[in-house]
Amino acid sequence: MQHPVSAPIGVTVPNYADRIGFAQLTRQAFEGVDLQPLRDQLVTRITEGAAHAGEGLDLSLIVQLLGDKAAGLAIQSEVLTFHQLFRTAAAAPRPGLRVLALAADIDMGGNTPIEFLLEGSDFELLTLYVTKDVGLPETLPDHDVAIVVASDSEECREPLALIEKAAQRWPRPLLNRPDLIGNLDRDKLYRLLAGIPGLEIPSTIHATRAQLTDLAQDRIACEDIACELRFPMIARPRGTHAGVGLAKLDDAPALAAYLAEREEQDFFVARFVDYASPDGLYRKYRLAMVDGKPYACHMAIADRWDIWYLNAYMAFSEEKRAEEAIFMLDFDHAFAARHKTALDEMSRRVGLDYFIVDCAENQDRELLVFEADNTAVVHNMDSPVVFPYKPPQMRKIFAAFTAMLSRHAREGKASAA
Repeated sequence: MQHPVSAPIGVTVPNYADRIGFAQLTRQAFEGVDLQPLRDQLVTRITEGAAHAGEGLDLSLIVQLLGDKAAGLAIQSEVLTFHQLFRTAAAAPRPGLRVLALAADIDMGGNTPIEFLLEGSDFELLTLYVTKDVGLPETLPDHDVAIVVASDSEECREPLALIEKAAQRWPRPLLNRPDLIGNLDRDKLYRLLAGIPGLEIPSTIHATRAQLTDLAQDRIACEDIACELRFPMIARPRGTHAGVGLAKLDDAPALAAYLAEREEQDFFVARFVDYASPDGLYRKYRLAMVDGKPYACHMAIADRWDIWYLNAYMAFSEEKRAEEAIFMLDFDHAFAARHKTALDEMSRRVGLDYFIVDCAENQDRELLVFEADNTAVVHNMDSPVVFPYKPPQMRKIFAAFTAMLSRHAREGKASAA
């Protein structure tokens, strides 16, 4: 039952369903564990009417991990029609803090993977799925601190709006407010960060297929779409992530060929920034901004501009890994110090308690921002044998995240006293 807008929100004893959860299942898939037997076991329990809601949600994730996104989402939506609250147990027998994550009915990459950030802690995680059909319950499950984990995607617009309506009457500290998450969309972020000294972020413009077709056929110029736009440009279908449909287009014929291969009607376009280092290689960084402070998540090095960590093949290059290790070791007094003014102002303008930044340095050594979001994966799954420098760095991020939650929980209790 949806919570009345004008009434104060109360709390009650949580009625949750236990689940294996995102972190454990994703780690198993990452390590090559065959999830098919567990999938078959859960399907059998559901068929026999013996499964509980948490097992249904686990099945949804397993099916997505096995490659069938549509079927996994269908299972998840079915489960959420009759149960919305799920628990991932703390590592300790008695939880030190109870965290309420507010999620949306979206694919496995659409909510902050908070379970990774809480791994090994004594925090109990309750995840409440807020859907447009059910909304928020009249009384919330009791918790010490809440955080919104839904993304800035179109599918999350209604859940975020429902949470925002209740935010002023939230009974506990509420982190990552929904109205701020909405600013992370690609065509909003560049406006938010415009004019920060030492920071470059190209204008990301929404363009329709019709506009781009006119541009490809020389009926209009780049400036008719946006004053900053020019060839070469970067294009991607609106709403896509992880490099899906991403392309560098050098001229109008390249744009025409790109459109011929795509079916989408809406795109994001931006001018291309050549951020190659003097050695000809591209270096792309992922930072976690936790409580206003930057932390190094990874550094990808490749001979291509469209880098993400997997296609940089860091595991196969000892030289690249050595450079990444130095980047992490020296981060506070090197990269973070070099870009302190830009990072501080970016954090202030974004305003979120926790978010991720994918960035580089342009050829003037300014901070070049590609995107920011609250749902990118920060994990400790990489082999400690191949990446011995990563576990300490990940634990540093996780400790900062849990310290942030603890601080807000303490402040919430103090203000209520």
